[in-house]
Amino acid sequence: MEKYAKGMTILEEKFGSSKDNVLGLATIALEPSTDGKPRPIVRDVNAFYEDGAFYVVTYGKSAKMQQIAQNNEVAIAVNFEWFNASGVGENMGWVMKPENAEMRTKLRKAFEEWYDMANNEDSENCCILKIGLTNGIINLNHNETLIYMDFVNKTATVKGKDI
Repeated sequence: MEKYAKGMTILEEKFGSSKDNVLGLATIALEPSTDGKPRPIVRDVNAFYEDGAFYVVTYGKSAKMQQIAQNNEVAIAVNFEWFNASGVGENMGWVMKPENAEMRTKLRKAFEEWYDMANNEDSENCCILKIGLTNGIINLNHNETLIYMDFVNKTATVKGKDI
């Protein structure tokens, strides 16, 4: 548990404190590739981090949300921060739902420079996507230390220099 707690502290230091993080978010396309295999799609999103999850304000009818509705397994990579992970995408619904009030306040603070320009909260399709992390790798100092995080079982293993 100690290594897991240290890993969580590193994630909070890197991505928390109302920081606007840019993630590459990968989903599986609704249409397979020409040979019939699942086809990944990746796009950048702005995300707020808190306690093992990233939160995104998005449009409920967007391609990514349609894809997540069909297959909620996603993958992320935080741009230029050497962290990648797998997780589960969940549509938390309209940002104005009473149960989303606390998270909406946090998201507005994190994205305050552009939030109102990019989002139409009057539309019930303006929703919160929660990316609950299941496992991930924190890479410190160009592979000097790799921290393999298991967010489900709250464990971590370290390869390389200890943390």
